[in-house]
Amino acid sequence: MGPVDLAIVDEAHLIPPDGEGMYRQFLADMRVINPHVRVIGFTATPFRMKSGTICAPDNILNAVCYEIGVRELIVQGYLCPLRTRAGTQKPDTDQLHVRGGEYVASEVEELMDDENLVRSACREIVEHTRERHSVLIFAAGVRHGQHVAEILRTRHNAECGFVCGETLPFDRDETLRRFRSGELKYLCNVNVLTTGFDAPNIDCVALLRPTLSPGLYYQMTGRGFRLHPGKTDCLVLDFGGNVLRHGPVDLLRVTDSDRTGTGEAPAKECPQCHAVIAAGYATCPECGYAFPPPERQKHRATAGTEAILSDQDTRTDYEVAEVFYAVHEKRGAPPDAPRTLRVDYKIGFQTYVSEWVCVEHTGFARHKAEQWWQARSLAPVPATADAAVELAEAGALAPTLAITVQRRPDDQFDRVVAYRLGEIPAWEDGTDDASAPVDAACPQCGRADRTLQPGKGPHAGQEVCAWCGQWLRWVSREEYEQRVYDEVPF
Repeated sequence: MGPVDLAIVDEAHLIPPDGEGMYRQFLADMRVINPHVRVIGFTATPFRMKSGTICAPDNILNAVCYEIGVRELIVQGYLCPLRTRAGTQKPDTDQLHVRGGEYVASEVEELMDDENLVRSACREIVEHTRERHSVLIFAAGVRHGQHVAEILRTRHNAECGFVCGETLPFDRDETLRRFRSGELKYLCNVNVLTTGFDAPNIDCVALLRPTLSPGLYYQMTGRGFRLHPGKTDCLVLDFGGNVLRHGPVDLLRVTDSDRTGTGEAPAKECPQCHAVIAAGYATCPECGYAFPPPERQKHRATAGTEAILSDQDTRTDYEVAEVFYAVHEKRGAPPDAPRTLRVDYKIGFQTYVSEWVCVEHTGFARHKAEQWWQARSLAPVPATADAAVELAEAGALAPTLAITVQRRPDDQFDRVVAYRLGEIPAWEDGTDDASAPVDAACPQCGRADRTLQPGKGPHAGQEVCAWCGQWLRWVSREEYEQRVYDEVPF
């Protein structure tokens, strides 16, 4: 196939962490041909069940270069909102054994294929989907899935398609065609319609299986995220306790394999309407049920930030792991509308808090943007969002070490209300820092390989890390021209 400079992998969570699998062997052979080949992975679930995040210094994928949260995509109108309800009959998963970080499949199917559980689940699915059009069901096994389809057909006069790994290709294609077209309302599957299955018309996902895998949980519920004409939201019916186990999909918690899992649940179920909501709600947003106040220890090791009344703000301090800058254009805004500098603070795994700095606005919004910038930089306040991003990525801003986040359960966005900043960097407009160390390791990935690139603004050139793209230093015009001349073949 010849030398390749860039390999792009979709569904990158399928790259095994070790061993001699197809992905790893192929990429290893590519690296023999070109030792400098780069690998970029795309995935909606950047974590594994046993080892956590797929990005680590020694992995094929060693750094996250761009990430956006589900909650933000929903608010911006790119994904469909989800609503969740739990089943009234709860399976006892405490009796299940765990192998390789997941429940033993045969035990899961035996548990979920109980006659009473299947009948109760099918009854609730039909009741909750009378106004829905396309219902995708995830079963625990072939026998269980066929049982579900039979109960829906015989007891509720509802046709339910069924596909599994043993389904013949022609039958499977025809069933999926009917489901996508809306001809078939209910479709039950076993382990085949998770990764890569695209049917935007799905407006209900029924989870009839428990899982310990946050990735599988995300992939199953994610089948309902796509937008579709006439679809306002997607209902997730959880009969396996997965939302209570893993939390809302926009706040997934991925823990180390040696964690015992004895912490506070990331979500809770309303005892009145069975909606599954984030643990922070004091009142159920679906039916108005008021939860009793949580029990507190008599003494706490540190001062808490919880609001004393349910309608008060909650303020929480977070250490900041990384900061990302981007130009933000408001969805649906006219072409000449002012843009903003979007700042994303990474405060945990797949957990971000964002704020928008109005550098292109006028009046009070511009005044606030100037105050924000001058608290972090000696560089002049930029007039455009593009210039703000360039300066920020060039190291003109003081690092943000920690933030204080104000949160109200009914607000769409959390709000950053305080900061702990590092030292403001020196700034000399129009000069080049050619004396910076040329052999120091990259502060982000720890590697020493560098790449020369054209500079920005008054700077002729710049050095960035050849592995992760981190900006390292400006290069003077004299050095830049000499190095370009030396690299040109004659």
